[in-house]
Amino acid sequence: MRRSKMSGKARQKASVFESEEPSSVDAKDELLDECESIWKQMEECQSKLTLIRAEPLRESDAKLTLLMMRMKALTVEFTQWQKKSPEIISTNPEVLLTLGKEELQKVKKDLEMVLSAVQSRNKKLKEDLEREQQWHDEQEKILDALKEIEKNVENEVVSHSKKRALQKLKDEILKVKAYKEELLNALGVFLEEHFPLPEEDGRAKKKKKEKSEEPDAQLITLHEILEILINKLLRTPHEPYVTVNDSFWPPYIELLLRWGIALRHPEDPDRIRLEDFHQ
Repeated sequence: MRRSKMSGKARQKASVFESEEPSSVDAKDELLDECESIWKQMEECQSKLTLIRAEPLRESDAKLTLLMMRMKALTVEFTQWQKKSPEIISTNPEVLLTLGKEELQKVKKDLEMVLSAVQSRNKKLKEDLEREQQWHDEQEKILDALKEIEKNVENEVVSHSKKRALQKLKDEILKVKAYKEELLNALGVFLEEHFPLPEEDGRAKKKKKEKSEEPDAQLITLHEILEILINKLLRTPHEPYVTVNDSFWPPYIELLLRWGIALRHPEDPDRIRLEDFHQ
């Protein structure tokens, strides 16, 4: 089998020279002779190796012995390769030129294959890069759209919060107004019950008969007096004083002054104002 392989290699190398000029025929014959000589030496070495019998191994340390023998063989082979100098296949320039051309053609073919593979890989990488760049641009657009949506949602939330706060404030104002009306109605009922007009009180009528004095104007109730003072204070807080006229019954005025509900003007005793209870 080895001879057939070697012969095949020799024929392969010899086939390189078939396309050459007639002057290369001698070089081919010389190379074939060298190959035949080398093959004969290899056959002799193989026959010598087959005649050598392996020493019997003990079963206890058979594995160790095999490893030691393998190490020795590798060491000898390594030493021989270090001492051996590279052999020149042939000294014929034409043979060397032909072999050099053949090797250069192989190298050229290998390099062309590598170049084709690199170009193909670069093309694929370029396509991948373009695809990744397109994906990145799409993600940027999506991100910008999401930011715009987030901004609009935040504005809507703020607007909704403001509207909700405003509506809540309006509801609270309505509640306060309703409570105010309730308090005013309760105050009116209380004042009408406990502080009626002089004409509705028999004792007041008796006093008027005794004094024979008729009021020049229609008297107003204590509730109305308080409403006038409150409205004056709220509408014109810089000028809260009200001028006392004939419609204000003097006992009611004295009652308000005595209990600190109203105050006289420091310079004009005919003017009074409501005490600043809210400050």
